Amino acid sequence: MSMFDQYLARRYRTTVRPRPEDYKIKDNVAIVGIGVTEFSRDSGRSECQLACEAIKAAADDAGLKIEEIDGLVKFAMDYTDEMHIISTLGIPRLNYFGECGWGGGASCATILHAATAVAAGAAKYVVCYRGMNERSGRRYGRIPGVEQVMISPNDHYGSIMPYGFATPPSWVAMFATRYMHEFGATSDQLAWVCIVLREYACRNPRAMFYGKPLTLEDYRTARMIVEPLRLFDCCVDTDGAVAIIVTSTERAKTLKQRPAIILGATQGIATQGEMMTSVYRPRISGIPESWYAGQELWRVSGVTPKDIDVVQFYDAFSPLIPMQLEEYGFCGVGEGAAFCEGGDRIRLGGELPCNTSGGHLSEAYIHGMNLIAEAVRQIRGTSTSQVKDAELSLVTGGLGVPTSAVLLRR
Repeated sequence: MSMFDQYLARRYRTTVRPRPEDYKIKDNVAIVGIGVTEFSRDSGRSECQLACEAIKAAADDAGLKIEEIDGLVKFAMDYTDEMHIISTLGIPRLNYFGECGWGGGASCATILHAATAVAAGAAKYVVCYRGMNERSGRRYGRIPGVEQVMISPNDHYGSIMPYGFATPPSWVAMFATRYMHEFGATSDQLAWVCIVLREYACRNPRAMFYGKPLTLEDYRTARMIVEPLRLFDCCVDTDGAVAIIVTSTERAKTLKQRPAIILGATQGIATQGEMMTSVYRPRISGIPESWYAGQELWRVSGVTPKDIDVVQFYDAFSPLIPMQLEEYGFCGVGEGAAFCEGGDRIRLGGELPCNTSGGHLSEAYIHGMNLIAEAVRQIRGTSTSQVKDAELSLVTGGLGVPTSAVLLRR
């Protein structure tokens, strides 16, 4: 039986195995600082400057001197580098630095890499960051040039792009269409994802859509981008930056903020994958990378989906939330869209409040890092849509690519 066949056979049979005794991250590492720039359509400054502003804000938030930072983790898909960052900020040296691949799939992976470095004693204070001029500069949803699609690992694009299968909305629309066909999900069910996230954004002064509510009629009459995805099913292009600081729970005791303690951080990758297409898999209506990341997360943390108080799902496109509800075990196969219908189960006071800052659809699209910042606010009790007495806060990474997840506790 192939690895993919095993996934299909075991999907949604969530059995939590005992936590390995040698897993050193749980309870020993914490997020202690978050820094966020404003989110806009035109920042007016470089991505390096945005990143540095966010890093400085995170250090101030934690009560650290910038010179105390000795580790840095970045996205591989980034135009800044460690040398420019530390020279600009005046950080004297780094003992640890690394990068994580696969676009939004790298978001929670940066926390995993930072936490591993801290737990292993390779660094004391590690910054994870993302700075993007995704609206005014490089548009990550654009059709890439020939030089990007004809060389490994992206050479499979050369087989699909000449036929118009060329952008992230079209790729997600493909497996979203199959998902809707298999399970009878409807566009109106997806609309409730967009509506509820916009409700959260309307409470969040940082959000791109602050004070701009969305109705079901607005959703239905919005222009089609790639069927079945309408305008509001797609994330908002954004300029901005987010930085997160990770250290040990022991050091966190002397810092300014209530720490968000890391219960688990994982990555997931499955066979027969291609970047956001995976059309040659026997079944394209699921996201096996997320299932693997979730199974490992429940294993190392020792908790189950029923224990989670609030979640920030990676929501570059609206169908990804119901699909992740299934892959992480919050509902059964094919039940995710119905879970979101009407919005009550994902609102504040509902069964599982989701994307409480507005998420990528309505707050900003910073490749998942703003979702991690919101997960930390939920633990601190400072969210603009605060879940009462939130104890466990889950975040997930990008979909259709090798992915990641992190689970935080108060």
